[in-house]
Amino acid sequence: MKILYIGVLQNAQQPAVELCAERELTSYSRFTRGSISEFMTMFSKTVAERTKQGQRQDIQEQGKWLPVPPRHPTTSPLTAPPVLRFHLPRILSKVLDEFLTLNPNAGTSTQPVSFPSLKTYISAYQDPHQVDSIMKIQKELDETKIVLHKTIESVLERGEKIDDLVNKSEGLSSQSKMFYTSAKKQNSW
Repeated sequence: MKILYIGVLQNAQQPAVELCAERELTSYSRFTRGSISEFMTMFSKTVAERTKQGQRQDIQEQGKWLPVPPRHPTTSPLTAPPVLRFHLPRILSKVLDEFLTLNPNAGTSTQPVSFPSLKTYISAYQDPHQVDSIMKIQKELDETKIVLHKTIESVLERGEKIDDLVNKSEGLSSQSKMFYTSAKKQNSW
């Protein structure tokens, strides 16, 4: 899971304004980073402009859904549309909450606002399982679930083998009874 972009946008008027943003583009070549960065900004502005206050929006790309959280509280025209490979709603809420705490008047700003914590967020959340305890627990639960499924499958296989052994032993038991009765008849003559 890799976060490529985190930004805070003000969308009280059209076009939306990117107040602050951080990008993680080291996995792309130098020649394409500028284009990708411009695309992320354009995409985020478009999503911010199309997201109504208090509304949640879902975007589908290549069969995967990217839920976009609603704009921050109804009094704020701020939103944080992500450009992620996967969705991390908790980080977006944290970013908006901290941003509004440090910049309470940013909702009316049309100029970029300094928010150095974004750099920390984007680097820390490259492996969100290390930072987010809920995601860490979810990962552990998923791993436990896989182990349980394998265990259940092996128990079922053993059960089938036991059923085969029971059938074979029943067959042997009936054959031994037949042998006993035939031996008893022969001995009585």
